[in-house]
Amino acid sequence: MNDILFKHIEGKTIVWFEATNNYIVLENKTADIINQINEGLSFENIGKDLAKEFEISKEAGIEFVNKINKEIYVENTINELSTSVRNSDYSLPDFQITKFYSINDFIFKVNYQSEFEEYLVHPKFSHLEVDHSENPNHTFEVFTENDITFLLIDGNFIGSWPRKDIHYFQGKFSMYVVQFIHQKPENDWMGIFHASGLGNDKKSLLLLGDSGNGKSTSLAILQANGLTCLADDFVPVDVDQKNVYTFPSAISIKRNSLETLLPLYPELESTAEFHFKRLNKIVRFLPPKINSGQHHLPCNDLVFIKYQKDSGLNFENISKIKAFQQLVPDSWLSQKKENVEVFLNWFSNTNCYKLTYSDNERMVNTVKSILNNDI
Repeated sequence: MNDILFKHIEGKTIVWFEATNNYIVLENKTADIINQINEGLSFENIGKDLAKEFEISKEAGIEFVNKINKEIYVENTINELSTSVRNSDYSLPDFQITKFYSINDFIFKVNYQSEFEEYLVHPKFSHLEVDHSENPNHTFEVFTENDITFLLIDGNFIGSWPRKDIHYFQGKFSMYVVQFIHQKPENDWMGIFHASGLGNDKKSLLLLGDSGNGKSTSLAILQANGLTCLADDFVPVDVDQKNVYTFPSAISIKRNSLETLLPLYPELESTAEFHFKRLNKIVRFLPPKINSGQHHLPCNDLVFIKYQKDSGLNFENISKIKAFQQLVPDSWLSQKKENVEVFLNWFSNTNCYKLTYSDNERMVNTVKSILNNDI
């Protein structure tokens, strides 16, 4: 029997498979069949029950069970996937670049083999750079060999990633920074969400949206109007309290947002630009105004936000299933079964909204109303 979890939400069932750490939204009957297969019931008996329930032939029932087994159960209970090459056969290179970064009392050193590795990490942390430190808390080493990028921390091999999976390297690097800042190991985190986290002095929410929807620009506007940017693009949420924690990377600002944001942040005029060819975008980075390693706030609201010219403001509840299907694919979610249970229970109790706007003031007032529990 494989470890599988089932969560009923809005007439559907979310099924989690431990072997692949994969979440699938299924019809309730399909999820029931998955459960029966996992418990070892024979395909013939499951098929017989289906035949009676849906008035089909026994052969058709068994055929359907076989299809579910092949296309869903087997695919998600045999783990042949790996996002890391885990190749620990390497030779340490000469590191051309060394930088130090300070977050409150935590200082880490990064040795980069070349400008390529520096470009993978440095832009979002550049505002944290300090000149030198005699005693950094941790030392990261980043280098590339045969188009595979390696990460070592304090001399220990962490992982290696091919060029196509370089975003997994960036996520792992940031995951260790989060652990060190907040002194919580990986198993203490429910998930890391590809979102923007912001809050007031009592609670937080997640802003979500596809690239180009204006999520980071909205975050910058909200920060300029008195709300706290907890994290952008990489939002850690812990298991014990289900709180959003700070992650001090900078907010990425695209060129087409400068006209809107320069009156609020004149410093962007002279901020360095970075060209990310893989993502085909040119961005500047705006440091968050908070840099407290201890700041964290409860979260039970997800807002899918989009700037749309001449739309005024449209704010509505959306299906949790639809929200789940947008939230999960870009997120890192703990593979620990107990943490998965916490995540599914947390998500089932969140409020899910869609906010489309062109009026900045109305957008700000709406988000503040959510945080003040006035919605």
